[in-house]
Amino acid sequence: MRKLLAALLLAAAAPAVAQPGLAAPPSLQQTIAAIEGYFRRYQREAHVPGLVYGIVRGGRLVHFGAIGVQDLDSGRPAGAETLFRIASMSKAFTALAILKLRDEGRLSLDALAEAYVPEMRRWRYPTGDSPRIRIRDLLSHTGGFVTDDPWGDRQQPLSEADFTAMIRSGVPFTRAPQTQFEYSNFGYALLGRIVTNVSGIRYDRYIEREIMRPLGMASTGYDVLASSQVRRALGYRWENEAFVREPDMANGAFGAMGGVQTSANDYARWVAFLLSAWPARDGQDEGPVRRSSVRELAQGLNFPQLARRPGDTGEAACRQAAVYGMGLRVAVDCDLGLTLAHGGGYPGYGSFMLLLPDHGTGIFAFVNRTYGGPTGPVWDAAMALHRASLLNGRAIPVSDALAETYRAAARVYSAGSVEAARGRLAVNFLMDRSAENWARELARLKTAAGECRTDSPIVATGALAGRFSWTCERATLQGNLLLAPTDPPTIQALRFNVVAAP
Repeated sequence: MRKLLAALLLAAAAPAVAQPGLAAPPSLQQTIAAIEGYFRRYQREAHVPGLVYGIVRGGRLVHFGAIGVQDLDSGRPAGAETLFRIASMSKAFTALAILKLRDEGRLSLDALAEAYVPEMRRWRYPTGDSPRIRIRDLLSHTGGFVTDDPWGDRQQPLSEADFTAMIRSGVPFTRAPQTQFEYSNFGYALLGRIVTNVSGIRYDRYIEREIMRPLGMASTGYDVLASSQVRRALGYRWENEAFVREPDMANGAFGAMGGVQTSANDYARWVAFLLSAWPARDGQDEGPVRRSSVRELAQGLNFPQLARRPGDTGEAACRQAAVYGMGLRVAVDCDLGLTLAHGGGYPGYGSFMLLLPDHGTGIFAFVNRTYGGPTGPVWDAAMALHRASLLNGRAIPVSDALAETYRAAARVYSAGSVEAARGRLAVNFLMDRSAENWARELARLKTAAGECRTDSPIVATGALAGRFSWTCERATLQGNLLLAPTDPPTIQALRFNVVAAP
């Protein structure tokens, strides 16, 4: 089963044009077939009863696929309305709830967590110089707690009373807070308790009421036993070459770290909302949380790591620089740019989501097999879109100041003298390189490249910076223009690089 709105994908993409000497990019149909192949192979090789996946673009689900069944006994096929638990992909909802409460002035990220969870005040820290845990430390997994997969997953049904007793008695630390990233489900359960204490209602009801329902996520929530049982994907594990049904876990105190159940149609609304925060712009915020706060989820807070890109292309790709933000893993990929991702592993379920904010595109997948995280095929799907030229970064508008100074830079090259830009030069420009030296450098460039067409548009990298490429008689001339923070903006740096013609 599949749904494809090819027009939406094509409308957002530049034409796939073959470069001289290179093979033509794959067609849209070839790309969709390849993506389906990745997920079918994963479903088969990972022993997954049922799998659904989706691609979100332009604020909607533009491609959907479903493979296998949601229930082995009935054989009911998985579909866009099938309900899956998404495990740790729930953490982003909890993190955004914290930011919403912060925006309302009801808490501070730099406040001590014990200010909102008084049972933490008597905790014994591992060293005499340990800082006490802030809310920010819980969001970024730097509270000093030990990695608690898979123990934390089985705490899902823990009652609020038992959780209170656990907090009051304290937990052992594996290290001092704020010294290293270490993934903690317990830490996100504490964030759920903070949402409860600050809002005055249980964290799950607060998130459903304040975030999920305003986004139209009518089928998404935490109480799986109260949801439509006909629509539920039942959870299984693969053991001794056979499927074994995992017991259903009721919602409890640890749901803040992994208890959300949702459908592909509902989750697409969440992905679309997150992506809508980019780029920063004028205009009214229309979501339940302001755009700037959504972008804050992507602020990697500390302790960067080098990581290999998951999937088939990872072995040959350059390494990613990755950190943990707030409920999202943040990485810069050499092909895809900024990526925000998170997986979910849980008894009976696995999930993965990948956001490409620079391209306005998100990809996600859910399965009903224990710890069956479909990380690889999601990344492979993103790379398939990249190879087909279906991912294109949003253009930054060229400001009036950048356009005017770019014309001045063109006059400088044509005249062979910086005198052509007098009045447009920052105070440092001729202090860093004299007018006489500039004249010699421009003469050298003209000898190498010849006269150039300087009417090509500048590509803005910000309101006060950009890059350009000029076609010249004997070579290509590439350049960068950087303006100073003056009023009006003036040129603080101008750089040229001759690229030999092919």
